[in-house]
Amino acid sequence: MYVTDKLTKPLTEVKYLNADNVDRYRCIMRIFFDNYEKLKYWMYQEEVYDELKQDPYFADYKMEQCQQDLNALTAWKNLTADQDTRKVTSLEEFSNRRFRYQMSEYSVEIERLVLRLENLFIEGASLEPTLLERIRINVGRFPQMVSEPLDAVYTWWTDLNNDFIRLNQNYQDYIRDLNSVRAEEMMRTRAFLGFKDRLIEYLRNFIKGLQRNVGIIEEEIRGLPEETKETVLNKVVQYSMSIPRMDVEMSETLIADNIYGRFQSIYDWFVPENGQENEAGKLFDATNEIIRKITRYAAQISERNALGANRKEEYKKAASIFMACEDVRQAHKMAAMIFGLEKPFHLNVKKERETDSMNTTVYEETPEEIVLKPRIRAYREKSTRSGLRDHGAEKARVREQMLKQIKDDREKAEKLIQNGRIEFSNLPVIEPRVREILLRWLSDAMEDAEYSARTDDGRKFVLDMTRASEKCVVHCEDGNFTMPKISIVFQEDEE
Repeated sequence: MYVTDKLTKPLTEVKYLNADNVDRYRCIMRIFFDNYEKLKYWMYQEEVYDELKQDPYFADYKMEQCQQDLNALTAWKNLTADQDTRKVTSLEEFSNRRFRYQMSEYSVEIERLVLRLENLFIEGASLEPTLLERIRINVGRFPQMVSEPLDAVYTWWTDLNNDFIRLNQNYQDYIRDLNSVRAEEMMRTRAFLGFKDRLIEYLRNFIKGLQRNVGIIEEEIRGLPEETKETVLNKVVQYSMSIPRMDVEMSETLIADNIYGRFQSIYDWFVPENGQENEAGKLFDATNEIIRKITRYAAQISERNALGANRKEEYKKAASIFMACEDVRQAHKMAAMIFGLEKPFHLNVKKERETDSMNTTVYEETPEEIVLKPRIRAYREKSTRSGLRDHGAEKARVREQMLKQIKDDREKAEKLIQNGRIEFSNLPVIEPRVREILLRWLSDAMEDAEYSARTDDGRKFVLDMTRASEKCVVHCEDGNFTMPKISIVFQEDEE
């Protein structure tokens, strides 16, 4: 950030939005803005007054009040006044100083912002996969821009930035709306069930667009040569400096910082650095979390509806059955059948069931035997005497198997050492057992401040972390995994 006079001075142009006569000031500025959109830039006091009087709200509005309001807006730099001397026919008309008024540039942008705020909940935000596709296409054209003329490069750069800004703002606004209190309340209503499927399908289509395009964009930006980037961005800076601007002095340094900063924002959005998750990954996680939340709320609503679906009719039917009972004894029997026994006794057996089928009855289960023991204090179970068994042969066999396994693992790990190093980026397809050994070595070394440790047979090694910021893929028999590009360096020679 550069602290300049423009940044520290007060903005008097926004005073009309919160002044005492804000209703008059805002209506006058809206009249000027509507005419500005119709390419009518200059207006006279009488024209402003006539438009205000057309609304019943300004039935008591006077011409003197209009003059005062126009003077206040001129003092706040919302309007610029110019004395019209084209139709002056006398000295008296000249001394009365008939002015025409025009909106300032700040006021035009302020009114555009106010209009956007007024329509914030009407326009809404959206997730558009087409923006990702357009960004992917434009990023892919980066090397082509090296040989294009300056105006074509500037147009391409503007399209890329506009699409990126729309994507960034739209996804933030849309995710914010879905996480708002109003959205949470709507998700708990029954009316949400009909809307749920369309919303989930919309979010899943966007996720598919993310999966198709983000990886390609990341590879394109990562593989972009530094010379190509410098050449293209310098062309954009040169064209920006060549655009003539009225009453504005532009510094080449500020323009270059702005353009390079925008490129860095695009880079950070799609490319993860230093183990940090990029913005695209955060968007992917946030969208998946919203889908899970929507599904959870829908399931709760469905369960609530199912529980109370026909409960009223069931109660009526049960009441009619009880009313048909001949006496209280029959009513008790009916209650036991409908609601179950008042104090039932259950036998609980701790055994694994052979099947979890809900259609299987208890009569089809295999019986379980329960041994009943006397409940007296002096009862003792009979103990059976048995001789001591010699497990020496079995222990020797297990020990031999373990030693053989350790020897095999050590030989397999030794085959991976090349010139005293194990490069994870150059490993062949390895077994899961060998992978566990290598990862255990890494874990032991990572716990040490100097990244050093020893193997099971006492060999000392250190980790080479010089290229840890890069990624590599280790191929295993049961799958692949991505890890930092680390090397294990053995130090027997140094010792």
